Amino acid sequence: MTPDRTPLPKLIVGKIRGIKLHTKILLGLILGAVFGPLLGNIAVQIKPVGDAFINLLIMIVVPLVMASLIVGTASLGDLRKLGRIGIKTVGYYLVATALAVAMGLAAGKAFKPGAGMDEETKASMLADYAGVTEEQLQRVTEKPSLGDFLVRIIPRNPFRAMAETNFLQIIFFAILFGIALTILGEQHRKPVLDILNTVNDAMIVLVKMVMRVAPYGVFALIAAVSAQFGYGVLLTLLKYVVVAVGTMAVFTVTFYPISLRLSGMSPVFFFKKYYEVMLFAFSTSSSNATLPVNLEVSENELGVSNQVAAFVLPLGATVNMNGTAIYQGVSTIFIAQVFGISLGLMDLLTVVLTATLASIGAAGVPGIGMVTLTIVLTQLGIPLEGIALVVGVERILDMTRTTVNVTGDTACAIWVAKTEKELNVPVSEEVSAYA
Repeated sequence: MTPDRTPLPKLIVGKIRGIKLHTKILLGLILGAVFGPLLGNIAVQIKPVGDAFINLLIMIVVPLVMASLIVGTASLGDLRKLGRIGIKTVGYYLVATALAVAMGLAAGKAFKPGAGMDEETKASMLADYAGVTEEQLQRVTEKPSLGDFLVRIIPRNPFRAMAETNFLQIIFFAILFGIALTILGEQHRKPVLDILNTVNDAMIVLVKMVMRVAPYGVFALIAAVSAQFGYGVLLTLLKYVVVAVGTMAVFTVTFYPISLRLSGMSPVFFFKKYYEVMLFAFSTSSSNATLPVNLEVSENELGVSNQVAAFVLPLGATVNMNGTAIYQGVSTIFIAQVFGISLGLMDLLTVVLTATLASIGAAGVPGIGMVTLTIVLTQLGIPLEGIALVVGVERILDMTRTTVNVTGDTACAIWVAKTEKELNVPVSEEVSAYA
């Protein structure tokens, strides 16, 4: 037998090419975390590679959301069906978010992550309060009335909403446009839908192209974070991090499997197919950046119809924030305990209501949970300086809560698809899906 004389570099490249994408992303994440502190300033300098990767994904999101949501709405054909799916989706999101906040509060009360912090450590962490800008605080602590909030959803200029990535306004316009197409006759509707379907397909192709650089973008992002913050702050706040992440994990392995079982899908099958999306969400900390991948996996791997996925998932990326809700519940208790503030039953109910509403409409971008936390703290009269206590580990928690957020979006889509008889698992997967 002739020995293999393939040059070593080519052999290595061949092996790397044979690795699945999600495995490469995981390797990029692990290597970034390990080598970030060792690379030091070099790791910080390569962060633009990761930022460019995120920008490429965000670039795709607006046309993808517009095309998929308009097509999904118009393709329903029946306005009663659209209303039915809308009510189911929003109802699911509200119930899930309220339960998530309550679980976060319960965990905070039970494990007391903020009790016993020494004054020196607290003073050192408060010195990092500059991590939240004055502009962010001013914008998010404005408390518009319900009427003002509803008016702001309506875009005066849809193109401006797209340019500013105001997803609530984009979704509002896309749904109305889809409804208008539904009312039009087939002769007028079909040419527009053909164009939008082509745009949607082109965006999916573009996603696959961008995803080829995902491992390198993830490595750059994680290396920069680990180099900048190291592990010291994490150890200082270990109890808080464990309680917050642990609560999110418990929610993920309890509420979502129950929802999946009610939808007739095996949780094992779901997580096996959905692993790549969760890993991607964890790496990017952005629901919006994860949306293209989420749409593809939900439709092609999990069997959610395009009509349901195109409506439920873009809406979920904007209004469904289960992980953020848990984060707000745990963080509120943590900060209150550090400052020695006792929260009564009415305060806790206020947190549930405020955190649920604050999570709705929060942009699906990195770091937004820390900013929306100010709404809850302001409502309770807790010093906003307390945000500085969680700044040091914000990125770690952001990665985790984004994973919980996007998983909730798809769990809802599966449930809605099942109730609408539009859940079609690929034939080769049917046995394991319903096992």
